[in-house]
Amino acid sequence: MANLKKIFAVACVGTAIPNLDLFSINIALPKIAAEFKDVPLEDLSWVLNGYAIAYAALLVFFGRLAEGYRRDRSFILGVGIFTLAAAASATASNVWELVAYRVLAAAGAALMTPTSIGLILATFPPERRGAAVRNWAGIGGLAAALGPVLGGALVSIDWRWVFVANATLGASSILIGWRHLPNVPGHDVKRPSLLAAFLVTTGIAALIFAIVKINAWGWHSPQVISSMAISLVLLGLFCLHSLKSPNPLVDPALFRIRPYSGAALAMIPYSVSFGAMLFSVAVWGQSAWGWSALQAGLAIIPGPLMVPLTSSLLTGRLIERGGAVYPVTLGTALIMMGFSIWASFIGTEPNTALIVMGMTCNGIGVGLIFPALMGTATQALPPDAFATGSGAINMLRQASIAIGVAMFVAIVGSPASLQARLEAFQFGWWLLAAVTSLTLLPTFKFLNSRKS
Repeated sequence: MANLKKIFAVACVGTAIPNLDLFSINIALPKIAAEFKDVPLEDLSWVLNGYAIAYAALLVFFGRLAEGYRRDRSFILGVGIFTLAAAASATASNVWELVAYRVLAAAGAALMTPTSIGLILATFPPERRGAAVRNWAGIGGLAAALGPVLGGALVSIDWRWVFVANATLGASSILIGWRHLPNVPGHDVKRPSLLAAFLVTTGIAALIFAIVKINAWGWHSPQVISSMAISLVLLGLFCLHSLKSPNPLVDPALFRIRPYSGAALAMIPYSVSFGAMLFSVAVWGQSAWGWSALQAGLAIIPGPLMVPLTSSLLTGRLIERGGAVYPVTLGTALIMMGFSIWASFIGTEPNTALIVMGMTCNGIGVGLIFPALMGTATQALPPDAFATGSGAINMLRQASIAIGVAMFVAIVGSPASLQARLEAFQFGWWLLAAVTSLTLLPTFKFLNSRKS
């Protein structure tokens, strides 16, 4: 029991550090823009999108690669890469240098996350795996709750301290993991295809690039149409490769597992709205209301703080009563309510209560949906696909988050007046509520059973 607790605590670094990083960076974006001579919003968004694209594209590749090696050592290597990249980010002299370091950090996170879940799934008995993964997701929510306040406090000194803090946490985690993680051997698996990794990485990057540049170039510009076409071709070739290759990067057989495929499909619209939600609130509070980074962090914190509380107190009980459909349905309704509050009532005058109300609804919704979907998906995986399967669903999640940010940037643009900015944000929040509702389609189709 004690040994499992230590393994779980160390493995939770795989979700805690990326969540701390994500929430801290969202808060730091306006300060980064100010130091780098007010770079355009679409360029600044690549600090998030560059990370999200690389993270999404490398999750399955590194998950597959790690299946053949000791998972404890692969996990520590991932933390190490992330730590070095965080330290380098603190020295960046321009936005594109920072983006490059963020891509390197994403590579470390892409190795860290699937191997952390793999450690839990390989060491916990089958009957405890679902609860362990839900708690793993809840710990990520707790880290996210600390991110805005920690990020706001550090940004008030200097935004670079956010990355120094991440590097310090990473270095500490390496020392603890080296002492307490057991030897978890890998499986005899084929090396992942570099061609497939290239196809999915470039395809996702082309899609995000096109969405981000819609405002600057227009829907009908040759550049946007070309980027969309390249994305469609490359992602189509990736799907074809997965279906035809004897060594696919993502095994199509995984999606014949009904609970897994249902959770993966539901994760897409949920993650689109989740990514845009974080970005929109951080940008609105600081750019429209003139909040400091710390003020924005304090207003955001009720949302992520509700994630671990909801996950530990409510999500598991709802799953026991009726499967994943119960918490996912309730969570979807609450997230839609949160966006509706912002779209209906937020105005040009600062109103902290409205942000807190919306974030609280969103936080409870995330605490219901994300642990339920991750627990359902990973619990259905065979032992030799723990890291690969969890990597695939996290790939969908991260790509969707990047699309959500890019979509919101395209909607908001660069309005000339505060009123125009408000109207753009209101439209964006209504659209996000509609996107969130799509989570219910695969939920009722595939997860509407106690066996899910």
